[in-house]
Amino acid sequence: MVIERDGPLESLKHKVKTRLMGKLTERSSHPMEIPHEELEWQLDYILKGVAGEGRPPRLSAEQEHRLKEEILEEMVGLGPLSELLADPTISEIMVNGPKDIFVERHGRLARVEAEFRDLDHVRTVIERLLRPTGVCLNESEPCVDASLPDGTRVNIVIPPLVLNGPTMTIRKTMRQLTLDDLIRFDSLTEQAAEFLGACVKAKANLVISGGTSTGKTTLVTILSAFISPDERIITIENVAELLLLNREHWVRLVAKPPNLEGRGEIPLRTLVRNALRMRPDRLILGEARSGEAMDVVQAMQAGHDGVITILHANSPHAALERLQTLMLMSDVELPARACQIQISNAVDLVIHLARYADGSRRVASIAHVLDSASDDFHLEELFVLESRGSRPDGTLDGSLRYTGVRPKFLKKFQLSQVAIPSWIRQEADKA
Repeated sequence: MVIERDGPLESLKHKVKTRLMGKLTERSSHPMEIPHEELEWQLDYILKGVAGEGRPPRLSAEQEHRLKEEILEEMVGLGPLSELLADPTISEIMVNGPKDIFVERHGRLARVEAEFRDLDHVRTVIERLLRPTGVCLNESEPCVDASLPDGTRVNIVIPPLVLNGPTMTIRKTMRQLTLDDLIRFDSLTEQAAEFLGACVKAKANLVISGGTSTGKTTLVTILSAFISPDERIITIENVAELLLLNREHWVRLVAKPPNLEGRGEIPLRTLVRNALRMRPDRLILGEARSGEAMDVVQAMQAGHDGVITILHANSPHAALERLQTLMLMSDVELPARACQIQISNAVDLVIHLARYADGSRRVASIAHVLDSASDDFHLEELFVLESRGSRPDGTLDGSLRYTGVRPKFLKKFQLSQVAIPSWIRQEADKA
């Protein structure tokens, strides 16, 4: 049931809404700054007060519920996004203008029937969505990349840069996953999960690579659970995405974009250099994008073990090539060959993730980095995804297989007093 626009119920709604706004104005509060439960309490209180004046229309329980729903939606609601954000099966929401909304469920894209009323409705929702972030969006700054308080990542582009109308891409923060979840999803095997957990405990230097939306940040979050609780963790990100739960000693550094005049930017490289002076036990770089790669690699070489960094790449080998390219973008003039040698000496393991036709995200390869004896990187796969085709339900039938190769950095296990998995020792004894 929708409230009649020109009837007594609409008049009542306008009266209640006006009084509620007046209450908030007295407190110098914006509706988006008030907890939802408090807004509902204030709304109930005002509605009862209005009911005691004169002869307002008698409301059924259904009408009263709908009235309060409409008032809250008009004041703080996110329109069609509210229901989509609350749906636990949706991982990403894509808005291509007022009438075109798509979502990703279980790795597959689908259009939904929900839509905005018009362009003004989209603009209002964007303003409400961005209000907690303090980020401005206007014709001078027509695109933003922001993180909501719960870790949800939002990218918004408005005209004139996009012709469809305001466009939003919202990547939701899903529930906290564990290695057991990844095993259940066939993203990892028990053997590979045991090995990765041991590598983190042993302070191996990890590069986690993959394409967009392959689960790189999720894997970093999961692996961080194996870091000892008494270690000091410093994360460095362009946009805050990492959520390391139950961490008492965690410092979060987030880059700052330039202002409208192009000033005030604090890039990732500045944060990396500063983080190295903050006595980190663990350094996690959300994504290497430029010259900060030089500082991270050199930090690994200088004794900062247990570093984790994310890279966009389509293979483990391509990840190291990209890392080399990023090092060459720094102001330190090193030959490409010198960068290659430093990477080979610093990085222990490359964990590569990929998305497949069935929508699944899986670890496709785990490879250790060998010494660079020629003008190329040398990697050797410890685990490789072997596909056995498709199951009857269309999902990929495959799993990671241990290749029997002995990891080159087992000395770190010994120095960190981390037990080497028995199946590795057995394979090493055979060799």
